[in-house]
Amino acid sequence: MGLCLDPGSTPGISTMWDPLRKKDVAATPEEQVRQWFIGELLNTFRVPQHLMMSEVGLRCGGKQYRADILVYDRNGGNLAVVECKRPEVDLTGKVLEQAMRYNMVLDVRFLFVTNGVKTYLFRREGDSFQPMEKVPLFDDMCV
Repeated sequence: MGLCLDPGSTPGISTMWDPLRKKDVAATPEEQVRQWFIGELLNTFRVPQHLMMSEVGLRCGGKQYRADILVYDRNGGNLAVVECKRPEVDLTGKVLEQAMRYNMVLDVRFLFVTNGVKTYLFRREGDSFQPMEKVPLFDDMCV
């Protein structure tokens, strides 16, 4: 009897379920952070699952990018973008600049950057983003 693998799986590569893409994905360190934060958005901040997408493609300055997580408001408008990094990556200004570059296309009210160890949240106030001390619940973010 031979080894039976799930269709599309790669031997030696562990996978994890992405509830937003509704499929197994390679369990890279960054993906583990993304899935942890999706859980936080769902369970802690009460974001409805149907108002989130992961790995959202976008174009900025002629280049193709992928936002890790995009959160929509109740009307389907862009509310927040999340940039996830591996745990060993420092959350520097460069990481925040990456999320802000996505905002040029997405026009969100909130930016999250996380490496699973630290998470920072910024709220747009006028033309700039200001750090927040605490993450509001989804309903409060929509106000």
